[in-house]
Amino acid sequence: MRFAIIGTGFVADYYMTTLANHPGLELAGVWDVDQARLGQFRAHWGATAYAAQDALLADETVEAVAVLTDPESHFEIAMAALAAGKHVYCEKPLAMRFEDAQTLARTADEAGLVLAGAPANACSDAFALARAALERGAIGAPKLVYAEMEDGPVFRQNWRQWRSVSGAPWPGAHEFRIGCTLEHAGYALTWLIGLFGPIRTITGQSGTFFVDKGAQIPAGGMAPDFSCALLTFDHGVMARLTTGLCAPRDRAMTIMGETGTLTVADLWDNRSAVHLEAAGETPALGHRIARRVEARLGRALPLRLPAGRKLRYADRPARTHLPAYPSQIDFCAGLAAMADCLAGRGKGRERLAAEALHVTEAALALNRLSDRGGRYTMVSAL
Repeated sequence: MRFAIIGTGFVADYYMTTLANHPGLELAGVWDVDQARLGQFRAHWGATAYAAQDALLADETVEAVAVLTDPESHFEIAMAALAAGKHVYCEKPLAMRFEDAQTLARTADEAGLVLAGAPANACSDAFALARAALERGAIGAPKLVYAEMEDGPVFRQNWRQWRSVSGAPWPGAHEFRIGCTLEHAGYALTWLIGLFGPIRTITGQSGTFFVDKGAQIPAGGMAPDFSCALLTFDHGVMARLTTGLCAPRDRAMTIMGETGTLTVADLWDNRSAVHLEAAGETPALGHRIARRVEARLGRALPLRLPAGRKLRYADRPARTHLPAYPSQIDFCAGLAAMADCLAGRGKGRERLAAEALHVTEAALALNRLSDRGGRYTMVSAL
């Protein structure tokens, strides 16, 4: 599939890093409204730069457009791409308003075009390993899930000096205005809906607790830096999802079933450690030793050992080109899923659009959950 990129900011380098994992994808060229940034990106990657967005959309050799701009411009650019007859892969969220996201999905459907959205971490080897364990009944029927998407207090770090591999600054001030939930909840949501289906209701709260993030943003312009919600799914599973810039970094998911527990260490790691603890099994050696030491000392040790045995991946890593820690996600895997769809493989056009819309709706609701009285009923389905 031949595609073009609109937006050459920080995240675009992640796509270029992982493009080598997918020989079926061909980059036609890139464009950005920031000409200095466009030149920097083109020089680093050797990519072809279009003279204007209209020139990119007019290129008949381009089948799909990856929209990697700031969230506020996603809707407008994605609509322009669809109007030009291009398939669209959009960074999260599809739009800043759910109604606009619905318009995108409807427009793509009426035109027979593919609309898909980030994030792509549910295309990971870790997701496939965890899903296979659930499907073979390794923990019985799943009942309860704890999902963490805590990034730590990054505003206390030297974030102004962070740069991508081609030199793009990390957009910290913009992320603080948009909100960590809107930016990061999708990484957990894609896993949750991929494993347990559509979300029915969301209850919880969100709020802004650290106003001074060193970005000269007035209190009224600062998005929530924390959200905690309970998500109920159509098949009875309940998940607690926390997202924030407050607690220490933690991107784990723990799935508790009738006969055991499955733990994924890091949803941002393509081959994250996945541990299975079956009910009645003898605890791992490390746990047995720790418990004996604790009993002798009469106090708990400052340890957090993974519960159960570590599941093995069946083969060697096939995706060797990944960003550096902590974003070890195959970002181009989402584009590859779109290419598979166009080739008649994998997920169909309706499913890709439905998933992107469902994730967008849930993230928008979670981001401002307190403004909704702490309760939201989902409209979209899968």
